[in-house]
Amino acid sequence: MIHAPLVFAALTDFSGRLRGKAFPADQLDRRLASGVGWTPTNVQITCFDRIAPSPFGALGDLVLVPDPSARARVDFGDGLPAEDVMLGDVRSLEGEPWDCCTRSILRAALDRLERGAGLRIRGAFEHEFQLAPRDPSPGLAFTHEGFSAQAPFLGAVMAGLAQAGLKPDTIMKEYGDDQHEVTIAPEEGLRVADAATHARMIVRQAARRQGARATFTPIRDPRGVGNGVHVHLSFLDRDGRPATWDPAGPSGMSRLAGAFVAGILRRLGSIVAITAPTAISYLRLTPNRWSAAFNNLGFRDREASVRICPVPAGTPEAVARGYNFEVRAADAGASPHLALAAILHAGAQGIEDGLPAPAATAEDLAALTPAELAQRGYERLPASLDEALDRFEADEVVRGWFPPGFAGVYLAHKRFEAGLTAGKTVEERCAAYEAVY
Repeated sequence: MIHAPLVFAALTDFSGRLRGKAFPADQLDRRLASGVGWTPTNVQITCFDRIAPSPFGALGDLVLVPDPSARARVDFGDGLPAEDVMLGDVRSLEGEPWDCCTRSILRAALDRLERGAGLRIRGAFEHEFQLAPRDPSPGLAFTHEGFSAQAPFLGAVMAGLAQAGLKPDTIMKEYGDDQHEVTIAPEEGLRVADAATHARMIVRQAARRQGARATFTPIRDPRGVGNGVHVHLSFLDRDGRPATWDPAGPSGMSRLAGAFVAGILRRLGSIVAITAPTAISYLRLTPNRWSAAFNNLGFRDREASVRICPVPAGTPEAVARGYNFEVRAADAGASPHLALAAILHAGAQGIEDGLPAPAATAEDLAALTPAELAQRGYERLPASLDEALDRFEADEVVRGWFPPGFAGVYLAHKRFEAGLTAGKTVEERCAAYEAVY
């Protein structure tokens, strides 16, 4: 069959989906300058392909301009066309960043952190996902048998990541039914979120090409484990030197890193509407699920919302380079670009406010009463998407981090999405999200 090589110009939108338009590859030079046409109301397409109330209606025109530095081309060697995805920016016809462009929003957060604190970020998204059709075999968690059963798929994922210019790290059979985890090496700046986007695409396409389906749904079965996204972060100063670790600091955090983490924890209840933005995300963000339920820092504690990750012993230079923390109150219902922007803004706010570094918790917060939590400076994270959206809307500081038109459009999108599953049972809601993520 004849075939014209195509490039898919794309962005991650408010639903965390990868949307865009394709064009013939021989038009690339022209499209890098002119982009492809885009419609403002596209931002209100929910994950269920229903359009939320839009202030734009049928009016307006934008362009999606592909970025050659954010291209991932993967040939799986199966005789089918290669995947060729180029992330881009949504702009006005005059070339200005659009208020709801997720990459532009992340750029603004990166600029704020560098201007105000002299920090650049290194980071990586760690993804959990599950496969369908399901394997009913028990006893496969972390086993070689479970890994070997999916070795062709897992090997294709790692080869695809390398072809796309990413740095494959590890891949494994995880604890949950049919659950796996994939990690990549850290990237810098905007590329942290770009790489996460490409990694999800590669996992999905590797599965599809082998007759399976990968789902990143926040939770497939309310009785089982969820699929989280752990956002690993560390800092470089303006000279490119590691700036996260200080052996004399609390839990090894430098002064700026401590203030940054404190800023995340202070605003976490307001930003989970962005980092964990589905109606089922909050089934996972509960105590005793190895996820996150409180706004606490943990030192190697997998129940904490922010965790200081272990670093093998080595020279001070090696420890400084490897020292990092992860934000765990996130999932793949979120745009990587929006989620990272919210985290960076919260951390930058903490630095600007001069917050002291938080202490790592050393007790079971789930055993404390609300009054005891408040006395210790902790709070339970929102228990539903509705509550999270209300917290986001009520927080003027958080809303002010984003372009003027963003908050109202985002709230309308997510409230409409939540309403689409409001009458369903928990099991039905989980099935609905599994089908799209």
